[in-house]
Amino acid sequence: MRRKPRFVLSLLAILCVGCAKKPTSATVEMGRVASGLGGALSTFSIQSMRAGPPQRYVAESHKLEIISPESQLASAWQAVVSFCGTIQCEIVNSSITNRTRDAIPSGTITLRVAPDDLSKLFAFVEKQGITAQHTTERQDKTTAVVDTEAKIKNLTSFRDSLRAMQAKPSSVKDSIDIQQQLTDVQSQLDSETAARKILANETEKVAVEIVFRVDRPAGAARGFAQIAEALRDSGDVLADSTASLITFIVSVIPWLILIVPGYWLLAKAWRKIRAKRTSAKAAASPQSSS
Repeated sequence: MRRKPRFVLSLLAILCVGCAKKPTSATVEMGRVASGLGGALSTFSIQSMRAGPPQRYVAESHKLEIISPESQLASAWQAVVSFCGTIQCEIVNSSITNRTRDAIPSGTITLRVAPDDLSKLFAFVEKQGITAQHTTERQDKTTAVVDTEAKIKNLTSFRDSLRAMQAKPSSVKDSIDIQQQLTDVQSQLDSETAARKILANETEKVAVEIVFRVDRPAGAARGFAQIAEALRDSGDVLADSTASLITFIVSVIPWLILIVPGYWLLAKAWRKIRAKRTSAKAAASPQSSS
């Protein structure tokens, strides 16, 4: 049997805490609404069991990897983006990368398409190049959808009952309690409604990710292509090396201003020391001879 919503349990707890006081007419009415809501939940569960298996809600996603010549990659990417606008399709994200020194051309398109137009999309994408990989994934969302719809139905019924109670004459305290409960119920209802929209987007449309990459030459052609690419990059390599050398020289110049004079003074002092040692040895030699 399906559990009662949390706000019903909170309401019953409030009623139990205040049982020592004489309940007001509005409090008794709220208790009756909560009791009726519990019965409605039970009836909903029994009717669902008798009605047989519910409708299946499946979130389906595909990932395609398309290989195309480098000269046609940008046009193939743009063609798919344009084709999406002619069917029941929505672009979620798209990006394209041109050739640089550190990256090769590539493109990515993430979209959602209606199941009826899925085959049309696949047929068009396959014309843009060679399909290197096609991955399919399906996830059952039936339980989440059924639970969310049941919560929305019961929350809506409870909200309408609270509104009807709010319209009846009651004490100030009862009016405040009903308004607080109504605010909580409406907040939960908005949250469940948003969750249901997300589930609908996942189950009513198919998520497709299309990745474009360039075709690499094979065999001997690949070797010559690498040589040509190295020749094209040689200028950049030379420029980078020259820039690094200039940076090194500029960073060393301030130190040369200190190092060169210091080295000259050190060498001069060392020559004086050697000269004194030589003179001392020369003076000591005649004395030892005599």
